[in-house]
Amino acid sequence: MPLFSYRAIDSDGRAVAGRIEAMNLVDLETRLRRMALDLIDGAPVSARRQVGSKSIPRRELIHFCFHLEHLVRVKVPILDGLTDLRDSLENPRFREIVAGLVEGIEGGQTLSQAMEAHPRVFGKVFVNLVRAGEASGQLPEILRNLTESLKWEDELASQTKRLAMYPAFVGGVVLAATFFLMIYMVPQLKQFVHNMGETLPPQTRALFFISDLLAAYWYAALAAPLALAAGGGVLLNVNPLARLRFDGLKLKLPFVGEILRKIILSRFANTFALLYSSGIPILDAVRATQNVVGNRVVRRGLEDVEQLIGEGQNVTSAFQRTGFFPPLVIRMLRVGENSGALDEALANVCYFYNRDVRESVEKVQQLIEPLLTLLLGGLLGWIMLSVLGPVYDVISRIA
Repeated sequence: MPLFSYRAIDSDGRAVAGRIEAMNLVDLETRLRRMALDLIDGAPVSARRQVGSKSIPRRELIHFCFHLEHLVRVKVPILDGLTDLRDSLENPRFREIVAGLVEGIEGGQTLSQAMEAHPRVFGKVFVNLVRAGEASGQLPEILRNLTESLKWEDELASQTKRLAMYPAFVGGVVLAATFFLMIYMVPQLKQFVHNMGETLPPQTRALFFISDLLAAYWYAALAAPLALAAGGGVLLNVNPLARLRFDGLKLKLPFVGEILRKIILSRFANTFALLYSSGIPILDAVRATQNVVGNRVVRRGLEDVEQLIGEGQNVTSAFQRTGFFPPLVIRMLRVGENSGALDEALANVCYFYNRDVRESVEKVQQLIEPLLTLLLGGLLGWIMLSVLGPVYDVISRIA
């Protein structure tokens, strides 16, 4: 169904702009009227503009699940609950998506079927859980679990950002200071050192060579990392083998690689426990988790697990044979499988790794600060030694 952009007026007379799916302008006007909006004008959105459309913030999904859970729990019909949520949402893009859910349910679809039309917002795991809740009559519990899971993912994403943002900020400061020294300060000191007529030591010649190179080709020095990053991104998108090797390399990085591994295992355990506790078969749960781990190496391991379980092996031995999952996960899987409480065992794994990730991020941040300080101090020391060394030699001879 085509996507239309529109301008409309709400019941209070305020102008509203947004996007919504519709068959044509007449259908667009009808859909907006159901949202208590009067159409001013509308036009189809081109495919190129659709690609850049904004994603829905995770906080919006958390509020959506939380409020829908309470509405369903007090026996409010799904259609009425979604209509109330649609009218109370502030995010225009998400309001349009919820309006699409209302349209789908009015057309005879279930909630999960209507959600399938918006895969960028409601992923496969989300839809499978809602479908399981509809089939078992436990939709309020499923929505509550989804709320808690989304909150956990939001906290995990925040920890991951903290791990990357601090080194990036300090590294940017170091690079900016290096450029300033090499392009502005060193050339001014270079003429002074040359006027002394002394034979320059190797470190001073190396410093002046790098400074001259950066001063002459500063634009290339700035553009090269951007070009490499863009080229690497394209290569990773078009070459699955390159993506696989890059994902494997990330897991082997010192300090950061181990934290990434723990984040992936925590995400897997949380999603798998959520799916399994909702009554979804193990094979389907393993298949669904392949889309959320975010690493091709781990995904390949889960594909092997799916194949081994399909061939008749038990869950513990299937995970153990991949060689990726650590003894803690294997032990908890064995205990959960033997006791019939696999979801509780996985929830314990998730709790352990979530706490471990938080502590590891704090330790890495504490370690990175002195390392970057030493790096900046060493750089400044090399520059000062290279510049002041010849000056000190001249003063020593005079004395």
